Amino acid sequence: MTTPTPDPVINARGLSLTLDSGGGNGTGAVHILRSIDLTVPQGQTLALLGPSGSGKSSLMAVLSGLERATSDTLTVAGQDFAMMDEDALANARRGRIGIVLQAFHLLPTMTALENVATPMELAGMPDALERAQAELAAVGLGQRLMHYPAQLSGGEQQRVAIARATAPRPALIFADEPTGNLDAATGETIIELLFARRAETGATLLMITHDAALAQRCERIVTLSDGQIFSDSAAP
Repeated sequence: MTTPTPDPVINARGLSLTLDSGGGNGTGAVHILRSIDLTVPQGQTLALLGPSGSGKSSLMAVLSGLERATSDTLTVAGQDFAMMDEDALANARRGRIGIVLQAFHLLPTMTALENVATPMELAGMPDALERAQAELAAVGLGQRLMHYPAQLSGGEQQRVAIARATAPRPALIFADEPTGNLDAATGETIIELLFARRAETGATLLMITHDAALAQRCERIVTLSDGQIFSDSAAP
């Protein structure tokens, strides 16, 4: 008996993003993404490479539901993103998509525990505090639960961000230059942790990086150029 192939966690067809800088008359149209086709199976690790301005962050923003674009098809984590407005996209992200950014984006008035638990509480997930505490322990911050971001090092803040992204057990984790604000040694530790947590949770990981060596740790490398996919191949 043949085992059915699971649906891809990302299925994009004809995905485009155009910004109009000409006051709405179309004369200043800037094409950020151009008819991108991309399918990502569940559980894959994928690196997005490309020069500055190639569209990497814009593609991640669209695929994570932070930005709306035109698309023939855009299904993400089982949700039809192509048909959703901004409010619907925000609801669709909750619990399905985790995001780790270069600048951490922790709330300064909340403790590490609250930064991880609050998004789950807002999404109506049960046992949010217990889940947040367990995830912070898993990233090595079990003794720092009640510390505020200003009391944590850069590496510790990024650990909190990873815990926040992985605690809801999302189908997808997006990471945009997750070591960009860290020194080399701390960055290596954070990458090891990110890959370990992804493997343990079974999530798909899509990571933006300018580091070719880091990209080769992923199973697949997609390179963008001028808003289009220039190459798409398995990592060597």
